[in-house]
Amino acid sequence: MTVSPAAVAHTVDFPDVSLYYEVRGDGPLIVLAGAPMAAADFAPLADLLATDHTVLTLDPRGHGGSALTDPHRDSTPELRGEDLARLIEHLGIGPAVVVGSSGGAVSALALVEAHPDLVTTVVAHEPPLIELLDDRAELRAGTEDMIATYGSGDVLGAFRKFLAQANIHLPEPVLVQMFGGDRDPAQAASERYWFDHELLGTVGWRPDLDTLRTSATRIIIGIGADSAGQLCDRSSRALAAALGLTPTLFPGDHTGFIGDTSAFATYLRGVLRAG
Repeated sequence: MTVSPAAVAHTVDFPDVSLYYEVRGDGPLIVLAGAPMAAADFAPLADLLATDHTVLTLDPRGHGGSALTDPHRDSTPELRGEDLARLIEHLGIGPAVVVGSSGGAVSALALVEAHPDLVTTVVAHEPPLIELLDDRAELRAGTEDMIATYGSGDVLGAFRKFLAQANIHLPEPVLVQMFGGDRDPAQAASERYWFDHELLGTVGWRPDLDTLRTSATRIIIGIGADSAGQLCDRSSRALAAALGLTPTLFPGDHTGFIGDTSAFATYLRGVLRAG
């Protein structure tokens, strides 16, 4: 049995943020990026990929161990893309394959726009780009409403609205277990930052389609095979169509890399080899 190399934790300081990141393995560089999902969420996938790659995971700015100089500064896709560029350059072993999930897929696309030389392949898995959809105005209003609901202190109500707009269905007892009652302070702080300073700017980001169309970086738009009809399925298909690409179906749903990590890793390897 192949044993995955242990993760080594690091922190690097930049003028506006102290970034926490982890490195595993040796070989070609793969970056796994989320927003707001952090390094710990990608650890099982990183372990599987680290048998023959150097794998970089991180806590995105404002979450976990990545502290902002100004804790009230918004987290934009451009800033998160710049953070990824900083880390790739800091490691000095790029260019990299970058796999971004959800908001992390938006970060990864912003990275490709600004620093295509640092990315050989980007896998944008279910980016929530509502501005590409015909019902963007309704979705924007719904996002603003859920942010206001969270700000009023109604955490469960905000997540009910978020899941309803995403067309993701969770049983009420599961929802209450996840977001009701006593909260872990670190998780609550991360959620508050996401609602207050990150969510609207992420879903409202408009990619530069011309730049992406002409980029030398290989672009793969990933969709969970079990995500049919969900908001991120719709936005991912809209992005793929705008770029003239055929979306790639990955195992599982929006977080398929967590639900069946082994199947996701095997499929990801195949997709990357096919390039």
